Amino acid sequence: MRFPLSPVLCTALAMALAGCTPSPPPMADRAASGDTRQAEDVETGTDASPQAGQGSVTIGGEDAAEDVQRWTPPRVDRQGRSLAQLRRAAEQASAAGRFYEDADAAIPLWLAVQEEEPDDRQARLGLQRARQRLQQQADALLVRPLKQREALAEASRQALVLLTLAPKDEKVRALQGRVEAAQRVVAYNRAGEEDLRSDRIGEDGDGAIGNFREALALDEDNSRARQGLAAAESGLIRRAEDAARMRDFASAGTWLAEASKVRDSSPTIADAFERIEQIRAATLLQLRDDGLRDLATPQGLKPAREKLAEALRIALPGDAVVAQLRERIDLATHYGSFRPGQVFSDAMRDGGRGPQMVVVPHGGFQMGAGDAEPGSSDSERPSHYVRFDRGFAMAITEVTVSDFERYVKASNARPRATRRGHSVVYDERSGNFIRRSGVDWRSDYDGGRALGNSPVMHVSVRDAENYAAWLSEQTGRSYRLPSEAEFEYALRAGSSGRYPWGDAGTPPPGSGNFTGSKDVSPSGRHWHNAFIGYGDGWWGPAPVASFQANTFGLHDMGGNLSEWVADCWHASYRRAPSDGAAWFNPGCRSRVIRGGNWANAPEQTRAAWRQSQDSDTTNARIGFRLVRGI
Repeated sequence: MRFPLSPVLCTALAMALAGCTPSPPPMADRAASGDTRQAEDVETGTDASPQAGQGSVTIGGEDAAEDVQRWTPPRVDRQGRSLAQLRRAAEQASAAGRFYEDADAAIPLWLAVQEEEPDDRQARLGLQRARQRLQQQADALLVRPLKQREALAEASRQALVLLTLAPKDEKVRALQGRVEAAQRVVAYNRAGEEDLRSDRIGEDGDGAIGNFREALALDEDNSRARQGLAAAESGLIRRAEDAARMRDFASAGTWLAEASKVRDSSPTIADAFERIEQIRAATLLQLRDDGLRDLATPQGLKPAREKLAEALRIALPGDAVVAQLRERIDLATHYGSFRPGQVFSDAMRDGGRGPQMVVVPHGGFQMGAGDAEPGSSDSERPSHYVRFDRGFAMAITEVTVSDFERYVKASNARPRATRRGHSVVYDERSGNFIRRSGVDWRSDYDGGRALGNSPVMHVSVRDAENYAAWLSEQTGRSYRLPSEAEFEYALRAGSSGRYPWGDAGTPPPGSGNFTGSKDVSPSGRHWHNAFIGYGDGWWGPAPVASFQANTFGLHDMGGNLSEWVADCWHASYRRAPSDGAAWFNPGCRSRVIRGGNWANAPEQTRAAWRQSQDSDTTNARIGFRLVRGI
């Protein structure tokens, strides 16, 4: 492939090639050819000036050389010198290797002898030997690896001398062609090197690469041109690495691709690729580490995301380091400093610990009941999609009597049932729920003394909210009642069936404290409306965490006690929030309870079941648990 010449090359070639095909002076071809029968026809140009006419061209730089445009034999001064003296002088000059440089060189002297004696055999043989020696010297000079500037200049002069002596000799013409080619190679190399110095590497077809390839087209083994291509390749590799250090890996790839076209199977390309990939890997590690440091600061999510965007821009698909940063940013986005499923408890100012919490994963679900769900009501519709863009922490169990006792003693609180002096309990004799005096948060489902690990009951929604406010003040964290959407999302725990455990009509063994046909009261009573074939061993509420946790790690979400949530009561889900926030109207008295309990009918144990309760309600079937922001 041939490339257009750069301005530097045009100038250099014009200068170098200006005198490469000289018109020989009027010397007879027969004498120049060495034909002994024609030696007498050699013309010596007796009317010429005694000075050799010369022209010169500058190739430039290190290769500057003087090149003769033509060679005119210097006029020999024969005054007082016999032919024998001229012959001896010519032999001496030839032995000393001086063939054409001045009037005392061998060739001018032999020509002077021939001019006097055209048939002089010694002169004819002397000229033949001189031509042979010059041919040999010029051949050797053209392949000399060192000091090429001087060698090319000398070979050029010798070729012009030979061309003057034998303009039609094939060997001489071939030598002259080789000299011209060598001069062009030098000019191309010089132009390519000048392009390299000016950073005109020539990846677009013009510049150093094109010039060096032109030189190799003339001399395929020219080491200088090959070195020039290697330098051009290195220049493109340098551009690729510089681009990589500037995080412009697209340009780095482009430059490296161009570099790979310069020479066939160059091992430096593979090495450069490895270096660029090392730069990429180091850059990604730096971005990851900087992003992780950002995430450790209060306002670090935005700058961390910016670093992730930069990492994604420069990374190759599937990069593990970028995946690590993305995962940590996702965790920070959805969980702050927590992880889904993480269990923790907050320290309290009084030296104790708050309730155990578990981080509920972010996500979405279809809230409410479908139109055809058995046992459902219009208050559970329309079914609608709710999404939580951020996880939240929920208490693993219902708040216990011991938990609530700490709050009452620390704050001197007087919960609603205490102030009122009564609450609703289960009456074993009648099998009904009745109001009984002296019952409050310390009481069990039947009015007796509750155990410390029993879920607290006989508390109003105001009592639950006051406990949450106290716990927030004690821990410095934000505790509150769950929203209705949060509760159902956590109760379903990824399932979508009719019941918390799915669509089976009977709860799995050990799954919770529900109304089962096998449950028996202290006096031998059985439930009239219960899950057939199920028994959990408890007539009233069981101590918290007595049954299996759901897949989110939460106990007693669908049974044991129904629980207060933060929402006000609305007769349906029309215009309900889709982000999981509580649907609350300031001053409302009708609140919501969710989740089945130990004394609920099976249809009230469904995952979508909800019920309205007055905010002052207290009884043996309602408790609560808290959530905490993360």
